[in-house]
Amino acid sequence: MIDADTTDIAGVTGLTGVRSGEGGRAGAPLPPGPGGPDAAALLDRAHAAVAPRLRADLTALPAPLRRVAMYHFGWERADGTPVAGRGAGKAVRPALVLAAARALGGDADAAVRAAAAVELVHNFTLLHDDIVDEDRTRRGRPTAWTVFGTPDALVTGDALQALALTVLATDRHPAAAAAVARLGACVVELCAGQQADVAFERRDPADVTLDETLAMAEAKTGALLGCACALGALYAGAGEAEVAAMDTFGREAGLAFQLIDDLIGIWGDPARTGKPAGADLAARKKSLPVVAALTSGTPEGAELAALYGRAELDGRGVALAADAVERAGGRDWAQAEAADRMARAVQQLSGAVPDLGAAEELLALAEFVTRRSH
Repeated sequence: MIDADTTDIAGVTGLTGVRSGEGGRAGAPLPPGPGGPDAAALLDRAHAAVAPRLRADLTALPAPLRRVAMYHFGWERADGTPVAGRGAGKAVRPALVLAAARALGGDADAAVRAAAAVELVHNFTLLHDDIVDEDRTRRGRPTAWTVFGTPDALVTGDALQALALTVLATDRHPAAAAAVARLGACVVELCAGQQADVAFERRDPADVTLDETLAMAEAKTGALLGCACALGALYAGAGEAEVAAMDTFGREAGLAFQLIDDLIGIWGDPARTGKPAGADLAARKKSLPVVAALTSGTPEGAELAALYGRAELDGRGVALAADAVERAGGRDWAQAEAADRMARAVQQLSGAVPDLGAAEELLALAEFVTRRSH
């Protein structure tokens, strides 16, 4: 469950993504092509298409739940008065749904319900993540559970998930039934990923493997991005092979995102992230670079394990842990793995859309999510 806000990662990793024409080479530097689609414009376009649908859908909720949801989406204050502006969120997942539909020759307007459903599920995960992680701020405001209490935030998240499935189930589009099944399965996978993530935090550092950490990250982060792309393909009338390829494209891009996000959690600039330097290390999170270091079999990995065995890490302990991760190769591994995952993503995309010129919007969005944490 991706739960971070958008933060520029320039200077953290140097990863630039992979575009067509580079032969799928991992780590190839790929600045946006001249005249190519602008990710910010695509996100604005998706938000303009989906926000009215979301607002209409939220009116179906009982008033107490609707109040929490409208606050969480950034459209109302805690007292129910309206907030000027577009509201919170970047609309990355709705943008992927609509771009996938267009890439496969479909009518993006017909996929707006599917895009809204994906965004509802995403926000269900955010409400629950904030409770599980005890996060007190999101998007510059107090989190819903700190304002309305844990029970109200929890059941509002439950309601958003149910509403998402209802939005799809009542759609008359021929792809709606398949979309409901896929989104429902995705929710189960998201929950499994979240459970695994929490379970890892209770386990000894030496007992967590890199393979299971990658599997957890795919379930927690990649699954919904993959589902968004797959729903767009379904609404374009694509065949089973194309839908599967689009799902894998989103998953691989999601894993690249998570790797970058984990690097930011250690080495991100507090002025850009809004979090203290090394926040993930202070919380002793078993993020991907950390697990790569812990399982490296190096003296530096053993040093990191000893630090993680402490009751808590102060500022000096965090600095020592970051240095140990880097010297054990965790930072280099994560950067290379992120580039490799983007190369895999583009390979999958080329299988679904042989003319990658038709997929420029998807490529722009994938580059956005791997350049930025959201």
